[in-house]
Amino acid sequence: MGTRRNFIKQSSIIGAGIATAPNMAFGMANRSKNMLNVGMIGVGLRGSNHLNNLLQRADVNIIAICDIDGARIKLALDTIEKAGGNKPKIFGKDDLDYLNLLELKNVDAVIIATPWLWHTRMAKDAMKARKYAGVEVSAANTMEECWDLVNAHEQTGSHVMILENVNYRRDILAVLNMVKQNLFGELLHFRCGYQHDLRGVLFNDGQTAYGKGVEFGDKGISEASWRTQHNLKQNADVYPTHGVGPIATMCDINRGNRFLSLTSHATKAKGLHNYIVKNGGENHPNAKLKWKLGDIITSTIETANGETIIVTHDCSSPRPYSLGFRVQGTEGLWEVDGNRIYIEGQAQKPHQWDNADEWLAKYDHPLWKKYGEHATGAGHGGMDFFVDHAFVESAKRNIAPPMDAYDCAAWSAITPLSEASIENNGEPQDFPDFTRGLWINRKPYNWIKDTY
Repeated sequence: MGTRRNFIKQSSIIGAGIATAPNMAFGMANRSKNMLNVGMIGVGLRGSNHLNNLLQRADVNIIAICDIDGARIKLALDTIEKAGGNKPKIFGKDDLDYLNLLELKNVDAVIIATPWLWHTRMAKDAMKARKYAGVEVSAANTMEECWDLVNAHEQTGSHVMILENVNYRRDILAVLNMVKQNLFGELLHFRCGYQHDLRGVLFNDGQTAYGKGVEFGDKGISEASWRTQHNLKQNADVYPTHGVGPIATMCDINRGNRFLSLTSHATKAKGLHNYIVKNGGENHPNAKLKWKLGDIITSTIETANGETIIVTHDCSSPRPYSLGFRVQGTEGLWEVDGNRIYIEGQAQKPHQWDNADEWLAKYDHPLWKKYGEHATGAGHGGMDFFVDHAFVESAKRNIAPPMDAYDCAAWSAITPLSEASIENNGEPQDFPDFTRGLWINRKPYNWIKDTY
């Protein structure tokens, strides 16, 4: 931990960071600060992870924290004190107390890690207050909210970064490196998604062992207190960005390419009911609920450049974890499941898979080569270090982040579009052009050069 803190202090002094000129918004001056004063809005499990990472940096001050759960505030204060930080200002008297945090003149940036329904309104209010905003995934729930993020960014000149950590996963960045070096040839097709058995998360009352509780809402704790409600009310891909974010980066969405249309279908909803009956009995009140979210949501996206992307949401069934990545082009493909790759003319045997380990090591991304040691212990295999690092370095310079307002909107729009398509028997839904035509001439973000 100390090594990481010393490294960041040195790198901030010498100015190692993100190239500025191409990413300036509306001619705003480069703020270029050595120290960043951050406010934390939401210090639950995810917010605490960000807090821990930021406390390891010598170029960040935690100025304020906000949460309506007093227990989480206490834990955050204890964490800050143990790290040797100064006591921050506290907010959390009600749901809107975050607005008072945003009025603090000395807060440069905020990280928003709250339940989904608060993400957009808090990010929009942060931009209006001229704070650099980092928002957890997904960034928006409705099409109106997607446009709210774009409009707030364009009207204020303030930035918002979607904190999609999977974009920084080591294998993902290695494959991105392969893509940029044209290893797969011209890109054709992708698969991705969020395939994660969350039944023990969606039902958790804090009293029974993990994976055995059947309570949620007012009786639930952590994500069970709010996330499960979406399964009851929505039939949509409610959590698309872990899969789509990395793929959108590989095929330059909003930067020379864009999402055009989407079709979605849903299976029946059986997983949560069966789980409740198994663990709470068929007479439990929650066994009588009619769940709306299909167990498996499958969406197909078409891009302007002629690629297709299959996105899967599968969180209510017994299964091992996988984001299901597949990247395929005219010269070969990589699949995360099976850890396998095939490159025509370079594979060990024709028409047979190679183990991907050697390829991933050969094309290990410069970010991981340079900072991998410092990412140890940062959360989610180290990728949380990189997403927080990109946020801090972008905010210190007040430049556009690698995953910006247009990405927030386009990636999050999958939720309302999938809901509309499912409601209309798989009818295709058009993606709005959130860039208003700018995607045609926007240059792809340079993940090799501009993020470190």
